[in-house]
Amino acid sequence: MGMLVNGIWHDDEPLMTGSDGSFVRPESGFRDRVTRNGTSGFKAEAGRYYLITAPSCPWAHRTVLMRKLKGLADTIPILESDLPKGQGWAYSRGFDDLRPVNGIFHVHQVYSAARSGFTGRATVPVLWDRQSRTIVNNESSEIIRMLNSEFDDFGDAALNLYPEPIRSVIDETNTFVYDAINNGVYRCGFARTQAAYEDSFRKLFAALDSLEARLRRQRYLAGDRFTEADLRLFPTLVRFDAVYYSHFKCNLRRLADYYNLSNYTRDIYQVPGVAETVDIPRIKLGYYGGMRNLNPSGIIPLGPELDFAAPHDRGRLAKAA
Repeated sequence: MGMLVNGIWHDDEPLMTGSDGSFVRPESGFRDRVTRNGTSGFKAEAGRYYLITAPSCPWAHRTVLMRKLKGLADTIPILESDLPKGQGWAYSRGFDDLRPVNGIFHVHQVYSAARSGFTGRATVPVLWDRQSRTIVNNESSEIIRMLNSEFDDFGDAALNLYPEPIRSVIDETNTFVYDAINNGVYRCGFARTQAAYEDSFRKLFAALDSLEARLRRQRYLAGDRFTEADLRLFPTLVRFDAVYYSHFKCNLRRLADYYNLSNYTRDIYQVPGVAETVDIPRIKLGYYGGMRNLNPSGIIPLGPELDFAAPHDRGRLAKAA
């Protein structure tokens, strides 16, 4: 997977694992915040920030979704990976004074520009401040909160995916979903012992079973309205049958085998603008072609057949007023 060490790229990067062989996700290293009034040092302004992403990455997908739904496309330009992984995420172009080297721009160049001598993984998403030439934040859960509220002078202020009356429900759901499902699929795929894999596998499907039951009663995770909790779950679900079922050995059941979860996924996919953020061929390329440690041949499977545009029945459940 590769990483920067003292600002120098190294192709080999051992996965972080616990003593039991379980995958441990590194903490994000940039945790500043854009605010509407600028008291944080980073003021919400049109054109000031760049969002750097990759279509296969579910963590980046969250931010792309929020940007799309909030109507911020003209406020925050985006750079999406469009080349096979080389030294990490790769792009055919850069932006501003950050330019390709030998025809390829890598996201690790952004990290080195922000902090010379940086040591760590060069991940996406990245929220880059063009004015001070630094990374504001590379933690997806925090970036989507900023996009949800701090840029309301430029986007759709009427859409609030983190409404105060149900924040506790959203937060509790986010914690559950992240631990068992969002990160759970990676804990299955990157486990280094059979016991660690089996523990994550059982936890993942117990969580999916629980959400299947919840979605039998209500249209969305936090009740009768689409919220941040749904936005955070969707990128994992839309990748499940194409990637996680086989590539990460999450093969007890497909998403298609869950009646409510599969209908729920189609419901969200068919929200105006969401389908434009989903590119299954590029998602499969990023995983099967970009994770040679799990797929040494680099062969990308042709299946499965997926139709997220097929009808769903979620309208039978109560909608928000």
